[in-house]
Amino acid sequence: MDKLQKRYGLLTAICMVVGIVIGSGVFFKAQTILQKTGGNMPLGILAWIIGGVIMLTCLLAFSVMAQKFEKVNGIVDYAEACVGSKYAYYVGWFLTIIYYPCLTSVLSWLSARYTLVFITSIAPDFPLLGLGAAAGAETVLGPECMALAMFYMCCAYAVNALSPKLAGKLQVSTTIIKLIPLFLMAVVGIIVGLANGTLANNFNTLADVGTTSTNPLFASVCATAFAYEGWIIATSINAELKDAKKNLPRALVIGAIIIIATYIFYYVGVAGGATNQELIDSGATVAFINVFGNVLGNILNLFIAISCIGTMNGLMLGCVRGLYSIAVRGRGPAPHVFSQIDKETNMPHNSAIVGLLLCGFWGLYFFLANLAGTWSGPFVFDSSELPIITIYMLYLPIFIMWIKKATDENAMRRYVTPILAICGSLFMIYASIMGHGIACFWYLIVFAAVMAVGFAFSKEKPIN
Repeated sequence: MDKLQKRYGLLTAICMVVGIVIGSGVFFKAQTILQKTGGNMPLGILAWIIGGVIMLTCLLAFSVMAQKFEKVNGIVDYAEACVGSKYAYYVGWFLTIIYYPCLTSVLSWLSARYTLVFITSIAPDFPLLGLGAAAGAETVLGPECMALAMFYMCCAYAVNALSPKLAGKLQVSTTIIKLIPLFLMAVVGIIVGLANGTLANNFNTLADVGTTSTNPLFASVCATAFAYEGWIIATSINAELKDAKKNLPRALVIGAIIIIATYIFYYVGVAGGATNQELIDSGATVAFINVFGNVLGNILNLFIAISCIGTMNGLMLGCVRGLYSIAVRGRGPAPHVFSQIDKETNMPHNSAIVGLLLCGFWGLYFFLANLAGTWSGPFVFDSSELPIITIYMLYLPIFIMWIKKATDENAMRRYVTPILAICGSLFMIYASIMGHGIACFWYLIVFAAVMAVGFAFSKEKPIN
């Protein structure tokens, strides 16, 4: 079996955690949370806090495991060590076939969407075809948006598959760039909002959104799941991280603290730049323009687009390594093929190609079922949120078996941390059921079908 080189340091790992998580979610889901809560700012902040605490508890549990286990893909390694090789295979299969490509396809669309928002904001007469009469529909559904999304997806694949060192540098640079608009809006937005009274008004006034969710808090926590998710993908570079047993836990904890603080302050800052109704109707762009003016506000929109691209790049990192992490264990389809490492790039190209194809498949589903609405009825679900909820289900046996097996750990590391992580995971699962209703049923059927296909390739085979 070929091995991946140790090429990433602590700074790159922290930037991967922060860069993969912070990106489209905070811009995309902040508007969603306002809609689901009817503009109830305190309830929205509570949702961000709950989502952050759940992420942090799970992250702390895995950071303890990261100090003991190191192989080729963090979460799969932990599943193998705690539960067994068969369970680890199914975790890896789910990540490869559903989780990574679903989120990457959504991120490629969001990257294209915010790029077009920037272009049309500086050039209002820029010709776009669009697919509907609604204002701005062309930047969401138009052929230009979808073509640009595919282009971004292919670029992310090329960077990760052909030049992993360049992918690491891109992650660092885009992480720094994406923090600029977030910090500026957090600081300036709060100051402006306090000075003109907009912030106080938003905390005391609800918005008109028609019908709100029957369970606004649970639905909002589900929305934060997309914004907070992605940190686990950073564990996929476990085998490529220098001194991984020390640096990966540090990167996870430091990255989580940065993320939670950034999200909460940004959410409050945006509320200082526009009314709740404006934010629900037009998104965060109106707040940037109100606070910073047309020119600087539009430049910050460009930074948002770049941040989305950085998040997509980090997610593609998991996609290209997906089948490889299964194949090196002698499982999955043709493990002798997908465990191969290219001698020139030191990357699993066969695994990467399948990862790109899966991104394209789930991108098509997301467009038909979630964006264009041309696919309705059964088997329609939010592919940006429900796969995230499934991962919390798969965490549970890992946490439980850790408690059983980690006899050499102290009480905090063996019992307290994983129990808190179990409670957080169960809350997220319950919130998903309450927030998405029947869509959970259709998604679980698809999930079961994918896992059944995985069963056909679950027998261990020699790879040499």
